Formats: sequence, structure tokens, C-alpha cells
Amino acid sequence: MHESWKPILQTEFKQPYFQDLSNFLHEAYMTKTIYPPKERVFSAFSTDLNNTKVIIIGQDPYHGPNQANGLAFSVQKGVALPPSLRNIFKEAHEDVGAPIPDNGDLARWAKQGVMLLNNTLTVEAHMAGSHRSKGWETFTEHIIRYLNETRPHLVFILWGRDARSKKAIIDQSKHFIIESAHPSPLSAHNGFFGSKPFSRCNAKLVEWKYPPIKW
Repeated sequence: MHESWKPILQTEFKQPYFQDLSNFLHEAYMTKTIYPPKERVFSAFSTDLNNTKVIIIGQDPYHGPNQANGLAFSVQKGVALPPSLRNIFKEAHEDVGAPIPDNGDLARWAKQGVMLLNNTLTVEAHMAGSHRSKGWETFTEHIIRYLNETRPHLVFILWGRDARSKKAIIDQSKHFIIESAHPSPLSAHNGFFGSKPFSRCNAKLVEWKYPPIKW
């Protein structure tokens, strides 16, 4: 994680709810196959807090082998693109003409100030949603509240029901929210395709005198 995040994260790690979550995860990693790998769980916090401009909120990590890398919607280079990520790239191409990349590693977005944060940061193999209600939702809510309160202008991109549930804790008088259905093939045609999140995000960043994201 980036140094800028350590004070707030260390505060969270000391909270009783997180101690319970930590105990659960310790047992889970010891006895089951959990994604992402331990060392990548907090990869979303590799984005410099002071350079963070955009927060994309997802659901939980990919639950297939070698997919989840700690950044929401991202996979390591060499891993086949999951359907949701293919749809994200398709929308970015249609929206802003972004070329379809040859890999799904979204670290290039993170380096530009895009925080890729799942609502739940871990998952058991082949069991989507298996780590819900274990404490992660409290953790991510606290992180979003912190960003909402301490940063002047942020674009929040909320994809899917879990992400959109965070809308109520975001101050829309100073931040900008873009929301739609999840990019999953099950829901992408119900409002994700054609929602133009990438151009809308960049237009707001430019309005705020921030450099646009190279999607």
C-alpha cells in the first residue's frame, strides 16, 4: 500500500470489527483457497491518497484461479479477460475511443489516481459473495466516508447494486457520482452499455482543473 494510506488504515485495523474480520481471514487462508493472494488484498491502496481523483467501486473479487489481483475488475497480465472487464473495455472504446488493451491489468489506471475498490476485498474460490457480511462492508464504508470528508473533489463511479448502496454516504455538493448497472453480462445491457462513464468522468475532472484519465 502507499505510505499516504497508512494512518487511516492503521486506525481501521485496530477496530474491534476488523479484529474479528482478521481472525476470520486468518482461518480462511489457512484452510481454503481465497482470492486474491494475501499480499494483494490491499492493492487498491497502492494509489497515492493525495493523487486520488476517481474511485471505481465494484462488488467482490473474481473467484476464479489466478484472476483477482486486489484491484477491482483487474486481472494480472497473461490472464484471460473476465466478461465484466471485456464489457468495461468495450464501453471505454465506444465512449472515448480507448484502444482495447491486450491485458486486463488496471494498474495503469491506478497510477493516474483511479482507486479500484471492491465492496468486499476477499472471496472464497468459486463462491461469489462468500465473504459478505464478515466486516469488509464496514471497512469500505469507512474508507469512502474518509474520502468523502477529507478530499475536495472526487468522481465516484458506482457499478452495480453493492456499489450504488454507497451513494447515500457521498456528499454530492462537492463530489460527482456516476452510477449504472454492473458491467457483468447479466446486467450490462440494463444500463451499463451507453452510460458513458469515462467521458463523463473526464469532463468533470477537466471542469475541476484536474488532468483527465487516459483510459
